[in-house]
Amino acid sequence: MHLLIWRKKKSIWCRPSCIPVSIVIVLIVLVVLVPLLDQPNIVQMNATSAPISLHCSDECRLSLVESIPEGHMYPPNVTHLPTKNVWLDLIDEAQTQIEIASFYWSLRYNEEYPYNSSIEGEQVFQALYAAGSKRNIDLKIAQNWPNKQFPNVDTEYLVKKKAAQVRSLNFSKLLGNGILHTKFWIIDRKHFYIGSANMDWRALTQVKELGIVAFNCSCLASDLGKVFDVYWSLGTPDAVVPDSWPEELSTDINMEHPINISDSQHSYGAFITSSPPPFSPTGRTNDDTAIVSIIDSAEEFVYISVMDYQPMCTFTHKLLFWPNIDDAIRKAALENNVKVKLLISWWKHSSPAEDHFLRSLTDLSQAYPKVDLQVKRFVVPSTPEQDKIPFARVNHNKYMVTDRSAYIGTSNWSGDYFTSTAGVAFVFQDLNNDGNFQNITRDIRKDLQEVFERDWNSPYAVPLRRL
Repeated sequence: MHLLIWRKKKSIWCRPSCIPVSIVIVLIVLVVLVPLLDQPNIVQMNATSAPISLHCSDECRLSLVESIPEGHMYPPNVTHLPTKNVWLDLIDEAQTQIEIASFYWSLRYNEEYPYNSSIEGEQVFQALYAAGSKRNIDLKIAQNWPNKQFPNVDTEYLVKKKAAQVRSLNFSKLLGNGILHTKFWIIDRKHFYIGSANMDWRALTQVKELGIVAFNCSCLASDLGKVFDVYWSLGTPDAVVPDSWPEELSTDINMEHPINISDSQHSYGAFITSSPPPFSPTGRTNDDTAIVSIIDSAEEFVYISVMDYQPMCTFTHKLLFWPNIDDAIRKAALENNVKVKLLISWWKHSSPAEDHFLRSLTDLSQAYPKVDLQVKRFVVPSTPEQDKIPFARVNHNKYMVTDRSAYIGTSNWSGDYFTSTAGVAFVFQDLNNDGNFQNITRDIRKDLQEVFERDWNSPYAVPLRRL
């Protein structure tokens, strides 16, 4: 009797309609209980998910590079290597190859303007010409497609004299709009310069510029060379932007995996960014992504010095709001209580709309007592004669420095420069032995901080205008 009852119960329990319930119970056990039993492994996995730092065996020598306009007075001990001297040194260092990516060329001597201030540009041009024509250096130049405003007279001369190979990128065909705004040099894939200075005599004597030079740094010079290779491939007559770039142009060096470079005293986590995204092969960090990440990671301060600042795409037919960087700045000041200072240039070509955007940032300091968000405009003084020089007498810097990181780029800070314009930046960050960003890099980052503080506290930095 008991056996019969047990068999009936067993048959009821095993009805097909009840099988899904059994499956659900088993899944709950697998999904919820089993991971809890392995909790130590989870902790260990999270502990090792910090950014991985690749290592460079080179002993890189890094230095800041500046152009200080004639008549712009600073004590000599607060400025850095002159741009002209660095460019001439790089040319002298070349053994086999010089690669230059540039917006336009206007280096040659020009009698039209005063003070013979184009002589320095002529010196650089003649050194490049001699390298390509007499020293058998392979001089390769990727430049923006020339037009009436920016002709290619200098580079045409180099090609005519068989001193250089030149390719021009036509952004109207490649992307529909935009320009090659990049400014960098690579020497033998071993040394490099990245900065704000165009291949223009004014960039040496009449415009305030900032960049960085790295000697004996082939790991990063080779990585920057991949960016040049992208430009070079897009400078052919029938070039199109591919859906995916060849594997050999991809990179392992990026924001998630900076490369650990060292000099005799310091270590740096560094990587090179690029814009626009269609020009970035696999692994390359986008320029604006790096900027936002640097702002987000700041703990004490964010100092920004750029020529133009607008959270808009201003070169499109229709105005487009582009708040990526602007939102990050507001978040840093409001949520993270980070001190933010913006030093934005003021010259005859500044957009009147900039003041409105900048005022909306400073107004946040009035709205909340703990918010510290300040803006100044930087004015390069001019004599009446200097004022006649077109597109000169301006602070052309494009950099940012925080308590943890530094960024030196080639782009102005409006949306177009990150969506349809080609540019690069060099980012270096503090790394400790655990792979976290923290206070080992104190020289170059500190130097850049001191450049900003020098300019911010100078008589050339003026309060934002009252509208």
